[in-house]
Amino acid sequence: MNHILTTVFFILIGIMHKTHAQQSVLPYNLKQEDKRIILPAELREVSGISIVDAETLVCVQDEEGIVFVYNLKKQEVTRTIDFAGPGDYEGITPAGNDLYVLRSDGTLFRIRDFEKKHPRVDSIQTGIPNKDNEGLCFDKTNKRLLIGSKSKISKGSEFKHLRTIYAFDLRSNTLQEQALYTYDIQVIKEFAKQNNIELPTKPGKKNPEDSVPVLKFQISGIYIHPKSGFLYVLSASDYYLFVFDKTGAIRHLEVLDPKTFNKAEGIAIMPNGDLYISNEGQSGDPKILLFSEVDGK
Repeated sequence: MNHILTTVFFILIGIMHKTHAQQSVLPYNLKQEDKRIILPAELREVSGISIVDAETLVCVQDEEGIVFVYNLKKQEVTRTIDFAGPGDYEGITPAGNDLYVLRSDGTLFRIRDFEKKHPRVDSIQTGIPNKDNEGLCFDKTNKRLLIGSKSKISKGSEFKHLRTIYAFDLRSNTLQEQALYTYDIQVIKEFAKQNNIELPTKPGKKNPEDSVPVLKFQISGIYIHPKSGFLYVLSASDYYLFVFDKTGAIRHLEVLDPKTFNKAEGIAIMPNGDLYISNEGQSGDPKILLFSEVDGK
């Protein structure tokens, strides 16, 4: 509890400066994909993807402790790696020769030298205070993993509008005590208002005739853009893509089409800027959408 109270203190003294008044231009047209890749049925519940090289993705789904190595050129799974039993697996990222998989309770699975035939697997209890975690990516510059939390830090009204991303240091194998980034949903709504971004709405509780913007901001996927260094954050439950700069200030807010992004839980960006977003199958096929950077943006 002391850890949580300390976190709240830092939030209160620092969160309000994390704004950026003007919406920046997104270097992608998310209304039209450049390519649509239909995934096999075994990846119907695809929950996380990441880049290995220009032709290879690694994928995880949220029911089986299996890594799926996917060849983009062949458009097929070329290898699987069993790393644990059934569980709620949500994020995956390479870091050097190792692969890390995030379970929703905050446990990390380290698959050492994953390209070997029989890699060794370790489990790491991160101690992250959030109960539901889905975003995972590698911050190569700082040699750490970023973990995005879908849930609040704790119960209580003071946490209602706050979402966090924590840093796990790979040199010490420890979680940074304070959240690396803390985002306030109310600040993001104000950013949308200032930039005339029309958010989906619902009727107000006190007065149904009043329209209230819907913004749950439940992190489902994160990735650092290799060129700008900005953090791209997906929220599958309410169809948003957020872009934050290195200080944690919001730079762009994109409302996603629910038909195209029915359940967008995985995001990965190639060194050349190619953006991949994966969607669970639900009532249709699981798929990965490719968006190339728009020239001049």
